[in-house]
Amino acid sequence: MKRILIFAVTALVLALGCKPEKETKPVDPVNPTDSSNRLTPYTLVAPAFFPPIVVPEDNKPYVERVQLGRRLYYDSVLSNDGRSCSQCHIQSRGFLSDHIAADGLTVMPHVNLAWNKNWLWNGGEYGPMETVMLFETHTFFETDLRKLNADTTYRRLFKQAYGVDQISFGEVTKALSQFIRTLISQNSRYYQRLTGKIQFTADEMAGEAIFFNEKGDCMHCHNTPLLTDNDFHNTGLDSDFSNPTNRGRFNVTGNPADMGRFRTANLYNVALRKHFMHDGRFKTLEEVVDFYNNPPKQSATLDPIMVKNNKPTKGLGLSPVEKYQLIQFLKTFTDTTFINNPAFAKP
Repeated sequence: MKRILIFAVTALVLALGCKPEKETKPVDPVNPTDSSNRLTPYTLVAPAFFPPIVVPEDNKPYVERVQLGRRLYYDSVLSNDGRSCSQCHIQSRGFLSDHIAADGLTVMPHVNLAWNKNWLWNGGEYGPMETVMLFETHTFFETDLRKLNADTTYRRLFKQAYGVDQISFGEVTKALSQFIRTLISQNSRYYQRLTGKIQFTADEMAGEAIFFNEKGDCMHCHNTPLLTDNDFHNTGLDSDFSNPTNRGRFNVTGNPADMGRFRTANLYNVALRKHFMHDGRFKTLEEVVDFYNNPPKQSATLDPIMVKNNKPTKGLGLSPVEKYQLIQFLKTFTDTTFINNPAFAKP
């Protein structure tokens, strides 16, 4: 009886000792000693076939940080003239604007930017997303940090997300980057086809073949799955570069070899756009295809891609039917789930 009692007590002690502790949220590594600063992990998942997403060590994703960035994205507090990120990056338009910016350049869409290293049409900023967000807030918007620090709600949210009592450009750019990294398109007809979920129509299949073979030659700059090589090319838009807007990468490097070279545009949701090329000179996909179907304008920096297969004299040489099929394929990049995702909308 005594042995039974000892065994029962021992079992009870072991059971109590093995009782799992209540799960708690991890403490933000920025301020690990603050027990009130607990954050919810957020997992950024790269779609199938996409490269891994690399996030800076000092800006790991958490739900609270993403939500803070989303709030900032839609708030005109970032500017001194009523502008917000969302005014030029409209979700229903694929996170871009129908307007040309004051500098004469078109707005680049906020989609699948988690893999970018070169930023702006001329690559004026390079590095992780935080680099260009610092440019956007400090230089483009000229954000007045005093307004943010005077807002008790933002003070509380930044304290929770980054453990700071005083908001700086560093935390603002990190929060915006957190939200924009989540803007991933992964449900277009193209992506569904890529993952074997659907079959294309006959015209879409024919357009895909043109896009990815030497007939159309699109894939050299718009490679899969990102639909951009994130590099710079002179595709023969101009032969006269007296207008600084058309000089592209040269305006950054001063290298004559960079004259007229611009960053390859991302083609996701391209059919939703109203302006094409760096200066919006084309208004429809048909105009863009017609441009490539004709001989490029000659210059010393014309990309080698544009001077092979008789392109300098003939262009692509697509028939009317082939041009139609290529455009049908380009329309498969439209992602209606992305442009209607409530997680990306104004909070």
